[in-house]
Amino acid sequence: MVTVVIADRLGKGQNVAKGVEAAGGRAIVVPGMGADMRLGDVMQKENADLGISFCGSGGAGALTAATKYGYPERHGMRSIDEGVTAVGDGKTVLGFGFMDQEELGKRITEAYLKKYGE
Repeated sequence: MVTVVIADRLGKGQNVAKGVEAAGGRAIVVPGMGADMRLGDVMQKENADLGISFCGSGGAGALTAATKYGYPERHGMRSIDEGVTAVGDGKTVLGFGFMDQEELGKRITEAYLKKYGE
């Protein structure tokens, strides 16, 4: 089962988690303000397959996870299609602007499963 960590600067991410679970994945939402900055730490602890970070710039949490742990990342994304393409390109940490949408979680998880299988 694919494990996806969701970390939002404002402590949100519950809608994305619903989408991950609808696609058959396991979602872990990092609680609290500034959660995006803990994305890499939680991914390591949970041995996660994917990490999704949300903040105003769409980059801080993704870049921190990449710098600290070496995860391949893409940041500054503003659309679901950009995230799907990033997964197809082998990125495992995705940085978005604020987009707590169920469809995002579902399509990102589906893209991962399509690329890597279950």
